[in-house]
Amino acid sequence: MPERKAGAGLRGRTKAGVSGFLRNWLLFIGLVVLWELATRVAQDPFFPPPSEILSAAGRLWFSENLTEHILPSIGRMLGGWLIAVVLGVGIGVALGRTRTGMDYAGPLFSFGRSIPPPTLAPVFLVLFGIGPGMQLATIIFGALFPILLNTVDGVRSVDAVKVDTARSFRSPRRYWLLLVVLPAASPKIFAGLRLSLSISMILMVVSELIGAFDGIGYALNSSRQIFDFPGMWAWIVLLGILGYGFNTALLAVERRVLRWQPSRAQQDANLGG
Repeated sequence: MPERKAGAGLRGRTKAGVSGFLRNWLLFIGLVVLWELATRVAQDPFFPPPSEILSAAGRLWFSENLTEHILPSIGRMLGGWLIAVVLGVGIGVALGRTRTGMDYAGPLFSFGRSIPPPTLAPVFLVLFGIGPGMQLATIIFGALFPILLNTVDGVRSVDAVKVDTARSFRSPRRYWLLLVVLPAASPKIFAGLRLSLSISMILMVVSELIGAFDGIGYALNSSRQIFDFPGMWAWIVLLGILGYGFNTALLAVERRVLRWQPSRAQQDANLGG
């Protein structure tokens, strides 16, 4: 009897997993099938069928391009993003905990975040030349402001009672900063991290299109120049896969770090109760 129950439970979980997968991806699969049929009928060289794109992806992704273009792009994107995380969180916490810090720095940050980061890529190209320096500077500049401003907002919104309680117990400053302020501000910090991660991906491609000797953006542009449109679309699809994968990984980290927060279902149940 216990074995029957275990088997039934396993079948139930498998069925639920399959139904959940179909529910999440049914629209996407339907659009891909529609794209395949429409492009087969249209025979437009600029819009190849997904089957041709898949064949080009197998040819391009799993070859010397993995070490020549894909891994360098990922390294630059994550490196620039991590530097922006360290700078943004550090400066944001320092400014958020001061009374007048944003009064002086706020106008400067408002001006800086109003500049579209791609427009500064030529400036960084002049300063650092073609290569990783220009690409890292472009990524860091664009990814910094969402993290910094969300961190300032999160730190300033910490309940004063929590901070006063930590201070009343004469906790060292580093302890109540790490154990009270940062955990309370972490939901808004993670909101900035998600936004900045997407921006880092965009700026990685833009910087490689403007000035690079390798990378996904460089390979994409090279495919366009030789009229290899299935290859061009294969690189675009890879960017979508990478963006989805990084965002999913960051969401998993966020759920683990913020597991102390009530879920939306729990909040709705509390409100209903």
